[in-house]
Amino acid sequence: MGKFDGVLLVSDVCDTLVDTSRGAFVDEVKGKTEELVPVPERNRQALEYFTAEGGRFTLATGRALKYVQFYADRIPVNAPGVLGDGSAICDIRSGAYLETAVLDRRARELGQAVLDRFPGTTVTARHLDGMYHTVRPDARARLIMSVSDDALEASSLQEVPLPIQRLWFRDRSRTLREVQDFLRGQDEDGVYELAFTSEERNQLQMAARGSGKGNMVRRLAERLGISMEHVYCAGNGDDDVSMLTAAKQGFAPSNCTQAVRDCGAAVVCSVQEGALADAVRILDRNY
Repeated sequence: MGKFDGVLLVSDVCDTLVDTSRGAFVDEVKGKTEELVPVPERNRQALEYFTAEGGRFTLATGRALKYVQFYADRIPVNAPGVLGDGSAICDIRSGAYLETAVLDRRARELGQAVLDRFPGTTVTARHLDGMYHTVRPDARARLIMSVSDDALEASSLQEVPLPIQRLWFRDRSRTLREVQDFLRGQDEDGVYELAFTSEERNQLQMAARGSGKGNMVRRLAERLGISMEHVYCAGNGDDDVSMLTAAKQGFAPSNCTQAVRDCGAAVVCSVQEGALADAVRILDRNY
């Protein structure tokens, strides 16, 4: 019996587990896992201690499985992970998806309706395997397609394969407010979530209701038979807030966003200094 039996620690990857602030994930664009930034040694040692004492540790990220597996081979991940920004629970070692909350055929039809109704709007579909398909690509999408084998152009959203993790609509903010109103009007049962994902409000995200890191962390804890009273999460970005507030206690590196600070997460040292090690140190004191 270890002191952390029945305790789950879930961490974001980018700028929480590892520092990707300089040239973040150039490797993902190039498709080269060997170029991934290393895990700070202080974090690795702390996680070895945490899991040796019975703790369950895993990752929650928007990154594709192959990049998460790269890190899982270098740190003691011993629980299924939350992938696709909360679109799935996945056995990271085997690559088997245990539970998903992805967009369906109806969502794809609505995305195509947006393209037909708004001739200047770009739509990008992202899949759980890390592939992207963009219809009517803008300059940003063409730049990514020029350097990535994982980003492809499609002539119609209807030809894009299912399942889809997320749809992103890009256009002027005024147009996207109209897109948002149109989609809400078509979603009578409220099965989709719509949110702007940039301060300029020039990118609108469409996701399945129930996806998101917070909800999937709850589902993961249920699968593991762990009470949310013993679930702890670490993250630095706005997309981490839902799991930080779902947890008994959220932890955030000092490089976190203002929204993370405002949500009540305990701010520890920076990602470069080993923020997860600080979180484990606090848990060690509390347990």
